[in-house]
Amino acid sequence: MSVKLSRTSIIIRALAWFIPFMSLAQQPDPVLKELINKALEKSHSLNINNLSSEQVRKDQQLAKAVFIPKVTFSGSFTRLDDDITFDENTQNLLIGAQQLLIKEAIGLPFNSPFPSNIPLTEVPNLQDKNILRSAVDLDWILFSGFEARNAIKASKHKEASLNYLGIAERDKIALKIIETYDKLALVHASKKVLNTTDKYLKEQENYVKKAIENGLATPISRKKIELAQQQLASKELEFNQNITLLIEVLHQLTDESRKDLALLNPQLQSFSNITDSVEKRNEIKALEEAEQATIYLSKMEKSSFIPKIALKGHYEFIEDDLSLLDPKWFIGVGIRWNVFDGFESKLKSEKSILESQKYRAQIEEAEEMIALSIVKAQLEYESSLQNTKMIEKEIDLASATYTMVNKQYKNNLAAINDVLDALTDLEKANFKLQQSYFNQRSALTAMLHAKGVLKSFYN
Repeated sequence: MSVKLSRTSIIIRALAWFIPFMSLAQQPDPVLKELINKALEKSHSLNINNLSSEQVRKDQQLAKAVFIPKVTFSGSFTRLDDDITFDENTQNLLIGAQQLLIKEAIGLPFNSPFPSNIPLTEVPNLQDKNILRSAVDLDWILFSGFEARNAIKASKHKEASLNYLGIAERDKIALKIIETYDKLALVHASKKVLNTTDKYLKEQENYVKKAIENGLATPISRKKIELAQQQLASKELEFNQNITLLIEVLHQLTDESRKDLALLNPQLQSFSNITDSVEKRNEIKALEEAEQATIYLSKMEKSSFIPKIALKGHYEFIEDDLSLLDPKWFIGVGIRWNVFDGFESKLKSEKSILESQKYRAQIEEAEEMIALSIVKAQLEYESSLQNTKMIEKEIDLASATYTMVNKQYKNNLAAINDVLDALTDLEKANFKLQQSYFNQRSALTAMLHAKGVLKSFYN
């Protein structure tokens, strides 16, 4: 879905026709910065990373929920094949004991006959065959043996690792936008050379046509001009295809409309200075947080041998169907101590430690590669600066040559072809300068990325 542009955004794009491309060492180009922010908003990889972070936060909440009391309501109905009762001898014993107590209460000797007019209470069933139950249970972990605490810490470090990976992904997206934007500027710069070449060929075509009419040239010369025009047409087609492709890339990355992107006309400039500040790369921070997460996972596995304490409660709402041995309610505190689990926790802890060692090795490797990339980018930047100085000298020479030949032409001391050749050389030298600026920008963005300070483009 195309993102609608605000009025301010449209004005910025209109100004892009007239405002030259600003230096990376100074304030970023507002159009470029806006495109980067649009790409960050649209990025699927960043959205996936954010969802992963949200999942980890849910894991933290689950770990904390271990200490929240769990209350469960239950209900059931059971029908047994028969009532559960005492055996006949036990029932006779209980009836006899009841008669003795009654005779003692009314003052009869224990060996006298029991009065027939006094009713006896039947011996109750141990459990009726129809059982209706309704109860509530309480389970409350009071101490988890530090397992939950270590799980929470491991989850927090995992979340931090994902957040740093998200920031690193933002840098990659910014680099992609900058590269595409610079290529667009370089392609636009090539258009001027194509226009100059086209003008040159038209002049040459007229010259050759007259020369053939006057017998001063052969049709071979005309065929050479036609071949050069076909080659120019091929380059113009390539130019249009490059513009279309770059606009399509920007559209896919930012969701901006192709029509608005076609209005962009960025320009390249050299840089006066660069930043010396260096910050730890987010990739390194992500690996360090992941390392800490595995360390706490190892501690969590070791914590399985620490005794756990929990509170248990139970209450029966229906008392009538309880057996003679069932309590209506109870509450108690218990302890669970995992003394030996077949080395399972030990092996899991050692596995987590090995994982943390892998992260440490990756950190050391990444630090070495980043240090090398900083040196490489610095050397490439210095080379591009030197190349720019050399091309500027070429431009000075081409400009002076063009000025001289043009004066000679005006004084009938040179042919128009000489003027056009000098003009073409000047335009080509100017395009080489644009290529040099492009190389400067590539080296500088690589250096800023390696130093961890590229975020100035979208913050």
